[in-house]
Amino acid sequence: MKSRPVARVPRLALALLAGSLAAQLAVCAGTALPAPSAPVLYPPPAGPALRVAAGGEPAALARGLMLWLQAFDYRGGASHALLDLDYGTLVEWLDRILGLDPRSEYPLRAAALVYANVRSHERVRSMFDFVHAKFLEDPNRRWRWLAVAALLARHRLGDRPLALKYALALTEHGAGPMVAAWARDMSLGLLRESGKERDAAALARRLLESGRVTAPHEVRYLKREFPHAFHASGAR
Repeated sequence: MKSRPVARVPRLALALLAGSLAAQLAVCAGTALPAPSAPVLYPPPAGPALRVAAGGEPAALARGLMLWLQAFDYRGGASHALLDLDYGTLVEWLDRILGLDPRSEYPLRAAALVYANVRSHERVRSMFDFVHAKFLEDPNRRWRWLAVAALLARHRLGDRPLALKYALALTEHGAGPMVAAWARDMSLGLLRESGKERDAAALARRLLESGRVTAPHEVRYLKREFPHAFHASGAR
């Protein structure tokens, strides 16, 4: 079948074609696609049920659940805001996953750096409080994520009392050699920043008297910053 030059097509046919295309475009433009609804995060199964489901591989199940949880806000081909999630249920999931693999830092990292990255002080604090609670269960392994929470509470939230609460927990409970000196001593700077110089000096003295401070550079730091506390402790 031979094609016909456009110039030889009747003007009426061209007009009808153009009109039908214009009508189709108008209909498409006026038809809004249904907005995908936010996904609903249901509470997790009980811990024993998850351990049974793990089939002897709880760490593998924990990793799989974390990947699923972090992809949960992407459903139906659309990305939903983290604020659409129920953060109470989110904490339950993170707690269950950490229970499957207590040695993993993945849930704590996600809480401090992913789920706390929202513009809601309440939700951010729920993530930081989760990290704080889990830190108290295993301070020497989980200290770094509470240190991150303290820093973010101070500099992102501007919440000095909350940052100090976390920093004091690091000082009081982070007694193991794996805890970095800068994290353990963070509370001293925050106490000073809050105008609590005497409390900072008293805390420095307790650290020296406890024998927990053994690194020469840390002793020198405390001696330089809190000379009265140093001499009162009798530390050398």
